[in-house]
Amino acid sequence: MALQSLIVAFLGLAASAWSLPTEVLRRATPSQPTEDPFYTPPAGYESSAPGTILASRAPPGGIAAFSIAPLHVDSAWQILYRTTDSFGEATSSVTTILVPKNADFTKLLSYQVAEDASNPNCAPSYAFQLGAATDGALGLMMPQLELLLIETVLAQGWVVAVPDHLGPKATFLANNLSGHAVLDNIRAALASTKFTNISSDATVAMWGYSGGSLASGFAAELQPSYAPELNIVGAALGGTVPQILPVINATNKGLFTGLIPSGIMGLANQYPEIENVINEYLLPSKKADFEKARSQCLVGDITTYLGKDIYSYVTNSSFLTEPAVTKVLNENKMGHNAPKIPLLVYKSSNDEISAVNYTDSLVSQYCAAGTSVEYKKDYLSEHGTMAVIGAPDAILWLEDRMRGVPVDTGCSTSSAFTSLSDPSTLAVLGEVLVNALLDLLGAPPGPIMIG
Repeated sequence: MALQSLIVAFLGLAASAWSLPTEVLRRATPSQPTEDPFYTPPAGYESSAPGTILASRAPPGGIAAFSIAPLHVDSAWQILYRTTDSFGEATSSVTTILVPKNADFTKLLSYQVAEDASNPNCAPSYAFQLGAATDGALGLMMPQLELLLIETVLAQGWVVAVPDHLGPKATFLANNLSGHAVLDNIRAALASTKFTNISSDATVAMWGYSGGSLASGFAAELQPSYAPELNIVGAALGGTVPQILPVINATNKGLFTGLIPSGIMGLANQYPEIENVINEYLLPSKKADFEKARSQCLVGDITTYLGKDIYSYVTNSSFLTEPAVTKVLNENKMGHNAPKIPLLVYKSSNDEISAVNYTDSLVSQYCAAGTSVEYKKDYLSEHGTMAVIGAPDAILWLEDRMRGVPVDTGCSTSSAFTSLSDPSTLAVLGEVLVNALLDLLGAPPGPIMIG
């Protein structure tokens, strides 16, 4: 019943957004990132250190669930910061800092959303704002849905940082850039004490599902070499996607075919060789349809390419095994480095986007290299529902890390018919639902104070 109620709450919030008059949305819409000067770094920023704060402001549109229900946080900030692309060159990104009422400024969670788009205007820094609208009323639905999970974290009193981890060009699947962007968003958040009040030595953890797990996972892998000074107590990775090509083969001609063009175009936004392959093999008659992904968000991509055969767009069905493509795909698969921080990995055994055996192999690889991993598998789920079903376990695990509860060293694997059989997880789902309803009623997220 808790899961059913949560879904009803999701749909209720969505219905509110759909029913909002178009003229109201138009009046409220903030500038999109591609049209907003704030997203352009100042001249000479390249010489600054990774994580340097380049600019900051309050979100112009405020923060709102589904663009219409204001989130009554104590404060919110956008920070433009310096980071590093896939080639070691300077670039920039934006993170959104959410400070709850009664905040504990010694606790910071970096939450990575599943943006999964090759359009910069799908970034969470924009999607979370009141009146944000890209690709129609439903275009930003996926990052906005994750605000409900973020509200539950805010209810713990933690400050939450949500980076635009795909960078200014929306380089979806360019995962080394995403990992850098996550780590530098943490650096920027810890350096923002003067205006956010975040403690410069706050306890830091990371969380992400699906595309968000890629960014979080790469951040965990890159942290020892790229940001060794960061003391990150753990990362929760859900719906992991260790390898890219198997996902393409699994999703083609299905419900999630839209992930393929958005992913290919996202890589092309970072790698010129992928752009060259696209130009060489795309059928001229299909080029415009394929490149729609550069102007759409995840929901738009799903509806546009639903059930289509991605190989019908090209002259050679083996184009994804070209040496240049193989090189890029291999650079952006998980497992190049073993994280030093402890991990919770949770996965549906029936995941139809990325089969569970790839995550089994990744976990085994991490464990063999000395990473401490708690690996949980769920049978009564698939990729989409596991985002909700697995969230309570992630929150409980993160709570322990934030409180300094020691991690069992080594690795453990457990399987359950459903994670919802544990009363403690049901209680957390109830908390998610309560926060969603409180948001609609205008109550501020943050620790509930009684008496």
